[in-house]
This record gives sequence, structure tokens and C-alpha cells, in this order.
Amino acid sequence: MAGYDTNRRNDRREEAKSLPAFSLKTITPELFSDTAKECAQVIADNGGRDKNKSTQLRRFYDEVCLWQEKVGSDETRFIDNLPFIRMIAAKVAYANGRKLVDNSFLEFMEKGLKQVDSLRTFRTFKTFMEAFMGFYKQIKG
Repeated sequence: MAGYDTNRRNDRREEAKSLPAFSLKTITPELFSDTAKECAQVIADNGGRDKNKSTQLRRFYDEVCLWQEKVGSDETRFIDNLPFIRMIAAKVAYANGRKLVDNSFLEFMEKGLKQVDSLRTFRTFKTFMEAFMGFYKQIKG
């Protein structure tokens, strides 16, 4: 029976959908609509009932908003705080280790935060997350 359970878990992992590619450097007409919605759908589908609760994901979006407020439009302040902004990925990894978020959300945040290298890409990431959160709430309810 134990072998059956292992196979069943492996089957679920294989069924996990992949996130679409996205770039914060070039804002396409689809980025805040189709791409954000597809990311939300993949993360909603992969998370199941126990992971990726909207309140948990909202915590990370709120932190991105907090850093956006702190840096404002000051490039120097942004550069000084970039290590702390990128540290959000470590906080998501911790939540992943505690089984609060799944690997798809971790990958989403890591992909996005690695692309943040200027005020422009940070604002784009914040807006992308805002769109993602809206679609995610619609999909998960």
C-alpha cells in the first residue's frame, strides 16, 4: 500500500502545470491581463486546498507594496533597498518550507524578483502582482 501512495504523489507532481514565461523589462499588452491570469490559474490549480490561500499570498503582495511606498520614486533609495526587496523570495521560500505556499508560487516570486533591477521593473512587478492577485481571488473565490 505504501508503494501505491508514493506513485500517487508522483502522479500529482507530474500533473503540475508550468508557469508562463514573463518579462518585466518589456510591458506587453498581455502582461497584466492574459499572462497574469494564466499565472493565477496555474498557481490556483497546483496549490490544492491547503496551500496558496489568498490571505497568505496577499501577505507577500502587501510586502511588495510596502517596499514600493518606502522607495517611492527615489532611485538611490531603491538601490539601497534592493537586497531587502529581493529578500522577499527568502520569505516565500520559508512559507514554502512550512507548506503554506507551493513550488509554483515560489517560482513565480523568484522569477519576478530576479528581474527587479530598477524602479521601472519594480513598479512593473508590483502592478503584475496586483493583476495576478485580482485574477487569483476570482479563480479561488
